[in-house]
Amino acid sequence: MIKVSRFITLDNFITKQENFHPGASGEFTSFMHDLTFAVRLIAREVRRAGINDIIGLTDEVNVHGEQVKKLDIIANEIIIKSMNHTGKLAVMASEENEELIQIPSKYPKGKYVLVFDPLDGSSNIDVNVTIGTIFGLYKRVTKSDEECNVDDVLQKGYKQIASGYALYGSSTVFVYTTGNGVNAFTYDPTVGEFILSYEGITIPERGKYYSTNEGNSYKWSEQFKKYINYLKEKSEDGFRPYSARYIGSGVADIHRTLLYGGIFAYPSDKSNPNGKLRLVYECNPLAMLIEQAGGMATNGKERILDIQPKNIHERSPLYLGSKYDVEECMAFLNDNK
Repeated sequence: MIKVSRFITLDNFITKQENFHPGASGEFTSFMHDLTFAVRLIAREVRRAGINDIIGLTDEVNVHGEQVKKLDIIANEIIIKSMNHTGKLAVMASEENEELIQIPSKYPKGKYVLVFDPLDGSSNIDVNVTIGTIFGLYKRVTKSDEECNVDDVLQKGYKQIASGYALYGSSTVFVYTTGNGVNAFTYDPTVGEFILSYEGITIPERGKYYSTNEGNSYKWSEQFKKYINYLKEKSEDGFRPYSARYIGSGVADIHRTLLYGGIFAYPSDKSNPNGKLRLVYECNPLAMLIEQAGGMATNGKERILDIQPKNIHERSPLYLGSKYDVEECMAFLNDNK
């Protein structure tokens, strides 16, 4: 990870990267400008949540049977309204929408497919803990003269052309990859720009932290229980015990894992035998980013990015982080003794 010693905006950084690719049209630069505009709007609402009376629950229940927070709805609408008229997107899919989000006929359609979780970590909204937005980007697979369908969204994760997340915490941070490394930008509200803060982020091969909800341990498999207990034991080489770090906002926990190494785990359990996190717009974008930083992401048996999604809101277990730690976890998970 390289702490940047120069000032460069996100728009300029992306433009310079596109200059190295002959035939680049500038469409991706324009897309990212539109997306980060939506991120700035969400950050503004998060900062003023207590003042604007947008903290708390609505009377609505989403497609997953979860009661919806007011900020969930606002963030979802901000992204849709910021992106649906730009001419860059063919279709969208969101955690908050049961069906595909089609581009209104009055607007031009583009070649990109955007999948997103508008506000990850909703349970932490009311207590002023870091929350975030997750996104993945694909190229459409249907023909330009056809109506988009689920095939455009249900692509394997390795086909993403970009992914990333925004963090709304003590500062607003935007982290993304286009398959050529991972870079982080911090928003400076005084100039209205995202400024490059970390370039070429590389996750350590092994960390000292594990991040998982131990309140669910009574529902875990015996293999995963053994792994977590193993991490707590003192080892002769001094690498263990690991320290527990769990915020409950996936983006925040994964951001720490990206920077400091270790493992983030949301396993399957007795209540959620297929896992709880959503493959299309949570696991795949985060897996791409972690892999681009040199880490690993798996469902415990296979690489996340190789899984063929069957529906928009499909769930999956997720284990990601430092290569050594994820491989060690998988060894425990697949030990049937």
